[in-house]
Amino acid sequence: MKKTQIITTVIEYDSVNELSQQDQLLVKNAKETALNSYAPYSKFNVGAAVQLNNGEIIQGNNQENSAYPSGLCAERVAIFYANAKFPNVPVQAIAITARTNGSFLETPVPPCGSCRQVLLETEARYKQPIKVILCGEKKIKIVESIRELLPIFFDKEMLDE
Repeated sequence: MKKTQIITTVIEYDSVNELSQQDQLLVKNAKETALNSYAPYSKFNVGAAVQLNNGEIIQGNNQENSAYPSGLCAERVAIFYANAKFPNVPVQAIAITARTNGSFLETPVPPCGSCRQVLLETEARYKQPIKVILCGEKKIKIVESIRELLPIFFDKEMLDE
C-alpha cells in the first residue's frame, strides 16, 4: 500500500477590494450576469465571467429548465461561449459568484464536477492554467489552476492507454 497526500493551495481574501483591478472587474462582470440568470426553479442565480488572453470578458449565467438535466451551469455557458466566439484565444481566468433570496452569498460557491472537468479540458486545450476566483460577499477564494480543485482528473491521455 502506498499513501499519498494531495495539497491544494487556496488564497483567501476578505474583500473584493483586496483583489487586483483586473480581478475586481471580472468579479463585477460575474455579479452583473448573475442578476440575469434564468433560475425560476432553484432560485439560485450563478454568474461567471471569463477573462481571455486578448482582454475580452465573456459572461455566462445558469440557465435552468423544468427538465433539470437540460439546464446548464454558468461556468460552462461562459466557457463554451468564449470557445465558440474566440476559438484560438486562451482563457486566463474565471470569476464565479452566486445569489439567492435577493442577496449574493457570503461565502463562495465552487464549480460543480462537470464544470471542473470542462475547465480542466480548457486548460489542456490552451496549455495554460486558468485562475479560478470564487467570490462571496465576505470571503473570496482563488486557486491558480483548476487542477487545484480537481487534482485527480480524467484527461485525453487516459483515452490513449
